[in-house]
Amino acid sequence: MISLNPEDYQRIVFFTGAGMSAECGVPTYRGKGGIWNEYKWEDVACQPAFDRDPEGVLCFHEIRRQSVQKCKPHAGHAIISNIQKSHDNVTVITQNIDGMHQLSGSTNIIELHGSLWRLRCLKEGKIIEDRGKKFKSKKCDCGVWLRPDIVWFGDNLDRSMVDQAYDVSGNADLFISIGTSGEVWPAAGIPQIARENNARMIEINPEETEASQLYDDKIRKPSSIALTELFDEY
Repeated sequence: MISLNPEDYQRIVFFTGAGMSAECGVPTYRGKGGIWNEYKWEDVACQPAFDRDPEGVLCFHEIRRQSVQKCKPHAGHAIISNIQKSHDNVTVITQNIDGMHQLSGSTNIIELHGSLWRLRCLKEGKIIEDRGKKFKSKKCDCGVWLRPDIVWFGDNLDRSMVDQAYDVSGNADLFISIGTSGEVWPAAGIPQIARENNARMIEINPEETEASQLYDDKIRKPSSIALTELFDEY
């Protein structure tokens, strides 16, 4: 097992996906117990569904929030947070919307797919933070329904977020991918940019992925165990 000292690197990027959160008990989307085995995304996770039945969509997302609130960050989240506290240039790029990185104390987080804990007014563009079990309000002060600030099926990613992720990855000298298949674009392009910059590339994933050939080191263990061993001083 390799061991790393963050002080040996100038700019570190952690790129996290569903596998990072699955260890916390956060429900996955597909596979056994996946959300889309019980619900149809066409009914609860796209703009047309929200346009048809905003209150129903918001009620579904309250259920999602309540299931995530039962979960806690694991040791791997804490290690990333601790590294950030002792190192000036550490960025988390995450495809997860559950807020586990924030709960563990991490900062400097690029949320590619938005957050379960934010709502957006489609009329005024304002963003509202809300971490309650129930939404404080499902409508904006202006009277329109508030939309979960999440990238749904059919949505484009926020271009500024993608550009920011590409920029930090292109300047990284250590890039660690955790629990993501690296198959979905444009997020799939992020590791490639780091590779082209000659960053040291480490993949943490129990299984081989489509992007595994990009990585110098491949750790086939759960994220909490792999990160604990990789950064044994943290």
